[in-house]
Amino acid sequence: MKKLINDVENVVKEQLEGMALAHPELTFKFDPYYVYRSDAPVKGKVAIVSGGGSGHEPMHGGFIGKGMLDGACPGEVFTSPTPDQMYECAKAVDSGAGVLFMVKNYTGDVMNFEAAAELVASEGLKVQNILIDDDVAVKDSLYTAGRRGVGTTVLAEKIVGAAAEAGYDLEKCSDLCRKVNQYGRSFGVALTSCIVPAAGKPTFELGEKEVEMGIGIHGEPGIERMPLKSVDEMTLYAAEQIIDDPAYTRIVREWNGSEWEDKELTDEPFAKGDNVIAFVNSMGGTPVSELYAVYRKLDEVCKAKGINIVRNLVGPYITSLEMQGFSITLLKVDDEMLKFWDAPVKTPGLTW
Repeated sequence: MKKLINDVENVVKEQLEGMALAHPELTFKFDPYYVYRSDAPVKGKVAIVSGGGSGHEPMHGGFIGKGMLDGACPGEVFTSPTPDQMYECAKAVDSGAGVLFMVKNYTGDVMNFEAAAELVASEGLKVQNILIDDDVAVKDSLYTAGRRGVGTTVLAEKIVGAAAEAGYDLEKCSDLCRKVNQYGRSFGVALTSCIVPAAGKPTFELGEKEVEMGIGIHGEPGIERMPLKSVDEMTLYAAEQIIDDPAYTRIVREWNGSEWEDKELTDEPFAKGDNVIAFVNSMGGTPVSELYAVYRKLDEVCKAKGINIVRNLVGPYITSLEMQGFSITLLKVDDEMLKFWDAPVKTPGLTW
């Protein structure tokens, strides 16, 4: 294992310390870990908070700032943060307008954010949990009940963050986040594994001429291992998994202010004439130049299917340490979502 680290036990702490020195516009707390906008709480504004295991940078800490997140809770590498991190972060950023927890669908994240929501609510703060579960590759696994939460998380943090900045209340932010999740679908491809520092060896083994289709962001298994293909062939495979994915219905748990309620949600498939944001993401070890080759083919596939790419994002935004590979996310957008996508944003990892 070759990594830029000192002691394995201090990896996340030292990386956060460096980020704190580089970004004085953010406030870092270390016992427990959480990060938030230095101008928080912003008067009258709904606070948007997310989090998850470290190793996916710039998500989530790199997306804190005006027009995106108010706070984030980093766990150890590929390990869920704890309820006390989420609780303390929520208290630090709440202005009285409420806190929206944006939660990727992984068992530990879901369980701990639910516990944190109950703690926050017990102190009289308004809170809501909205799940992101957009990975079309795998439904139900060792890691999740239902689909995994992946690339749509980045797009949701941008769109809902801008809505909160514009004055949406907690209910409207929650509705918008729910809609973004229902309209987004993702699929990932791995050319290599990654190495978690504490393990010191690859998470899984891939032959030199093999790729894993449908990989998760922690190295979870996909749906098919196949011989290495051309970039056009791999992009076509991934894009068709997303575009041809049928309607998907599941039950999610959301907080109604006093207790958990089950809601049935259905994602409708993509259709000819849809406008989409196309997000081509590096898993960490793939250069941006290769991502543009992916985007080239994705654009061709979408045009052939009658789907209109109206905005795009290309680069390493939700990574898996040094894994070589890519993910594609397509998000169907309406005028409301597009307005907030285009709104100004200023964070370490995303600015325009």
